Amino acid sequence: MNSVEKGFAVLKAFGSARPRLTLSQIASEAEMDLSTAQRFTYTLTELGYLEKDEETKSYSLSPQVFELSYHYLNANELMQRAAPYLQQLSVQTGETTNITVLHGSDIVYVHRILSQHMLNVTTMVGARQPAFCTAPGLAMLAWLPEERVEAILAATELVKHTPYTITDPKAIRERLAKVRATGYAHTEGEYILGAISTSTAVRDSRGTIFGAINVAVAKHRWKPEDEPRIADLLITTAAAIANR
Repeated sequence: MNSVEKGFAVLKAFGSARPRLTLSQIASEAEMDLSTAQRFTYTLTELGYLEKDEETKSYSLSPQVFELSYHYLNANELMQRAAPYLQQLSVQTGETTNITVLHGSDIVYVHRILSQHMLNVTTMVGARQPAFCTAPGLAMLAWLPEERVEAILAATELVKHTPYTITDPKAIRERLAKVRATGYAHTEGEYILGAISTSTAVRDSRGTIFGAINVAVAKHRWKPEDEPRIADLLITTAAAIANR
């Protein structure tokens, strides 16, 4: 288990701000000594998950890392059910549509269909965002057992990502009650300024949550009367996905 943990620590050392790292930088980011970092970096390079630049002696992630996410997406029941409906929803609204799942206290994007009015090109499949201030996150939190919601809120750093982020736990719980009453969640610029999102959870007849679907609209394109129309489309689409 310790070896697996260290191997993933090396892979997670890389990121958008750290696309290429030297061995000493990997050791620092992964919080291990140089000798240990060298062993794991060598193994991951031999397995094809890292690539080494012989000139600079630096490392980067290889395309083989995608293989792990490919197997997840290919085996994901929500993806199999929802992808065709998400395409239809994109055509109906003319806006960006997404499928997300809940992982810990975050949402993770597992499928995106970008419109020509795309909001944020840096949000890609695999991107994580906090559940407490995003429409998909609120849509899923609303249907979780109370004790799990409390555990997620306790584990979340409730910070203001924008001036519009709601961080008060009592206010968040009130929002979740509203989601249960209306069937959908709605946020405006709470995580990304200028982004308006409406979402509903995809649940089966037993209440099991598969994930959430949402429609994202740029603020300059948004009209208040769009909310009920998009919400109705989302609720209908979620029901169709669940019953497929």
